[in-house]
Amino acid sequence: MIKRKSNAHGKMHESSTTTSSSTSTEDEIGCELRPGGMLVQKRSEKTDVPAPYLRLRIAFGALRYEISVNSRATFGEVKKVLTGETGLQAGDQVLIYRGKERENGEYLDMCGVKDRSKVILTEDPASIERRFIEMRRNAKIQSAHRAISNVSMEVDKLVEQVSAIERSISNGVKVPEVQITTLIEMLMRQAIKLDGISAEGDASAQKKLQGKRVQKCVETLDALKIANVKVQPVVVTTKWETFDPPPSTAHWEIFD
Repeated sequence: MIKRKSNAHGKMHESSTTTSSSTSTEDEIGCELRPGGMLVQKRSEKTDVPAPYLRLRIAFGALRYEISVNSRATFGEVKKVLTGETGLQAGDQVLIYRGKERENGEYLDMCGVKDRSKVILTEDPASIERRFIEMRRNAKIQSAHRAISNVSMEVDKLVEQVSAIERSISNGVKVPEVQITTLIEMLMRQAIKLDGISAEGDASAQKKLQGKRVQKCVETLDALKIANVKVQPVVVTTKWETFDPPPSTAHWEIFD
């Protein structure tokens, strides 16, 4: 209320006084932090009356689910329940009610959800894209593991041949040079296969290991090739034993 007073000079001045009056203000919906760390709408009313449970009909593509939740639960809590039903993580879910996507912090009852209300569940498009990328990455890793495994089996066979040649030369047996040269070429083919494999993580470590095995075998064969030249062929001579013919005795027949 504003009152006007006249001073000693007859002038008027204004003085404002504040009076307390009961006026209605708009209820603003704030936010509160749940113990689990979820940010939800702050409820404007508090009551000790237990909230009833609602049966929600969930449509997830061609699949149908029915869950029971507290009427004062949030859509974020509904997602946690649906994780156990569908296997879809809460962060990958999108809940739509009455044609509108609902946020995790929105309460069911404040959004008008009733018993046996229908809620549509879809998968977040970003989640689908992430899963597709992850599937492609896993497929690539598995393909690399198979390719490296195939090279490893071939190298195992070639290592045995290298060991056989090494034993022969160590025992002084000369090996045909073409055998050593052919074995080196076969090892180099495996090295080329390894270079063409795109690998990461554990597969990359396996690729490097097989590459070192191939390199070691080639270096061993190069050394054996030099040692093989120095091997003198063994000449086998056969000494024959001679025997003198037995003395011949003639028996004469006497006739009368």
